[in-house]
Amino acid sequence: MLCYAPAHRRNRAAGGRERAPEGGFPMAKPSERASDQEIREGARMILAARYAIALTGAGMSVESGIPPFRGPGGLWTKYGEPPMNGFQRFMADPKKAWQERLSKRNDELFKPLTVARPNPGHLALVEMEELGVLRFVITQNIDDLHRQAGQKALAEIHGNWTLIRCLDCTTRFHRDAISLEKLPPACPRCGGLLKSDTVSFGEPIPTDVLNMCAEHSAKADLAIVAGTSATVYPAAGFAVEVKQRGGILIEVNLYESEITQYCDVSLRGGSADVLPRLVKAVDAIRRETMS
Repeated sequence: MLCYAPAHRRNRAAGGRERAPEGGFPMAKPSERASDQEIREGARMILAARYAIALTGAGMSVESGIPPFRGPGGLWTKYGEPPMNGFQRFMADPKKAWQERLSKRNDELFKPLTVARPNPGHLALVEMEELGVLRFVITQNIDDLHRQAGQKALAEIHGNWTLIRCLDCTTRFHRDAISLEKLPPACPRCGGLLKSDTVSFGEPIPTDVLNMCAEHSAKADLAIVAGTSATVYPAAGFAVEVKQRGGILIEVNLYESEITQYCDVSLRGGSADVLPRLVKAVDAIRRETMS
């Protein structure tokens, strides 16, 4: 059985999310870009899978112009990490928390979110879904780009920055559908307390999302891990468990990561480059077998 990410390698944040350790893995050199042979190997595995899922992370957001949190140029590297008790602070004073959030609408995080668009990697995952070879996507990203690209079978495990969620009935509303003249806003469905759908540190992952992830990952015999080192839990666990059950792991990443040694195929390069090549190979191999 795969022994992955032992406790001493992970820093647990309060609540449902765990913080990834700092980097330390080398960046891929241009010569290490995934070869056509490696791409075809990955494509054959995807075609042979009964139920393939994908786990995506911040690397895909970066390729759409959204700054990362950690690492060189990361927002938390520049300004420090946010409080690890963000949810508790929200519950203690929801009005103040809402005021602080609204005051940051044009900062270095939220401004790029308003202009970012899906990149070829997002579109490739949609194409895989349409081809019937990708059954579900779990994303750690809050940027809404998978939805904008047209992904249907999707769980946004850390929430979606364009949505507002009721903490009582879990109903989600688009931000434009909720008046923010009175803070904190109340749920128009049940009168409960509304909060941004993005999961704060110290906040449990919403149960409905966790259940979706568990349901689909339990069926999976292959997981594509794209743009993430799969070190943030509980999201990473859904892909890791596929390997633990004897399934296939395919990594798509610019960097070597903690899971590289466990992957059946590790495809070097950005998601916007590798995923379109991968879906093209899937389509080509399928056509070859039909001819």
